Order: sequence, then structure tokens, then C-alpha cells
Amino acid sequence: MSAGPPDVDVAAWVGQYLWPFSRISAFVLSAPVIGSRVMPARLRLLLCLLLTAIVATALPELPRCRPLELDCWLVVAEQTLIGLIMGWIMQLVFQALELSGQLMATQSGLGFSSLVDPNTGVSVASLSQLYVMLATLLFLGMNGHLLMIEYLFHSFEVLPVGLAPGLDMPWSELSRAGAWVFSAGLVAALPVVVTLLVVNIALGIITRASPQLNIFSIGFPITLLLGLLAVWLSLQGFVDQFNALNVQAFALLQNFLRR
Repeated sequence: MSAGPPDVDVAAWVGQYLWPFSRISAFVLSAPVIGSRVMPARLRLLLCLLLTAIVATALPELPRCRPLELDCWLVVAEQTLIGLIMGWIMQLVFQALELSGQLMATQSGLGFSSLVDPNTGVSVASLSQLYVMLATLLFLGMNGHLLMIEYLFHSFEVLPVGLAPGLDMPWSELSRAGAWVFSAGLVAALPVVVTLLVVNIALGIITRASPQLNIFSIGFPITLLLGLLAVWLSLQGFVDQFNALNVQAFALLQNFLRR
């Protein structure tokens, strides 16, 4: 008689792939560029499965995952939380630039021109979309997506998968990272905002000196044209600003992985 098929330890096999898949899928869904809604859902799923297959073969043997026990799903929740935080940290750069474009558009009068953001589904200023598109092109040109995947693989070394729910998250640092988005966006928009503030002060002085002049009929076109000029001039330093934001974001990601 021929020997039957070898017994397969389903619990060990599920744990070996399910737990890494939880972290990887959460990271892919929350990370910029690769987690965008513009990318088809099937392509994102294939990317998650491919990365999981690569990671699972390199990891040591993980504990058995018993789906009917609470410990198994606590680890799934922990791995999902780790992946979401890592993707959210990298998303902060793009949110800061989108906020910067929104501030500049509001001050210059360009806020009347708006588009639907394909990532969030809400209406944002066209200038914000311009900054996000430029940041996406630079991010891909600098191989930022490959660097994110490298950090994802490295996270399995410094934050190994195991039955250790209740990871000590640096919640205070993560909350300060949320505040950093507003400060970084304001710093990026500061040259244009200051320029338009000077223009508004000058228009106010002209109105005070000549009250009979209808400043509203000429003030808006002047502000709009000077705002466009200031935005065009500020784009010369956009690469340096984007690089500085990326350095800070990856530094925050490294600090999180050290925990």
C-alpha cells in the first residue's frame, strides 16, 4: 500500500502566514502611494500576498495559531496596529504638503479652484493636489516606496511576531507627530503666506490713503497674480523641503521601530 499524504500542521501554517499578512496588509492600506485608492484593490492584494510569501519564508518558526483562542486574534490586532502606525507615519509627509497647499490657496484666492482628492474622496484646493502630485513623483523617483518596504521587512526583526499583546507604543511621540503635520505645513507655506500678508498690508495702506479707490475691484486680481508668482518662485525649493520632511518622517519611523 502507498503511504498517505503527510500530515500538515494547519495551526502552525496559519500562524506563519496570517500574522505577517496582518501587519503587511495594514501597512499597504495606510502607506502613501502604494495604499492610494488610485491603485486597484486587486493589485494591492497581490502585493500583500507577495510580500507575505517573502517574509514568511525568512521568519523563524512562529507559535501555533489556534483560531478559536483569544491569543491568536490579539496577535492579529497587534500586528495590524503596528502596520497601520508605520503607514500613517509615512502618510504625514503628504498630509503636511496638502495642508501647505491649502493654506497658500486660501491666502491667495486660489481656494475657489478645487478638485476631488482621489485618496480621501473630499474636495481640496487644486494647489494642494499639485503639491501632492509633485511629492508623489519625487517619492517614486527617490525610490521611497522601496525604502518603505525595506523598513517593513526590518520591522519583523526589531518587532518580532509573537504572543505578546499590549505592545508598549510611544503614544506621546505619535501624538506629537500629528502636531508636526501642522507645523511642517505652515513652514512650507510660510514664504507664500508672508508675501501675501505684505501684499494685503500694502492694499490696506492704499485704501487708507485713497478711500475713493475701489480696492475690491483691483485687490483680488493683484493678490491672485502675486500669489501665483510667489507659488512659482517657492517651487524652486520644493525638492529640499520634501527631502527634509522625508528625513524627519523616516527618523520618526526609526524611533518607533526602536520601541
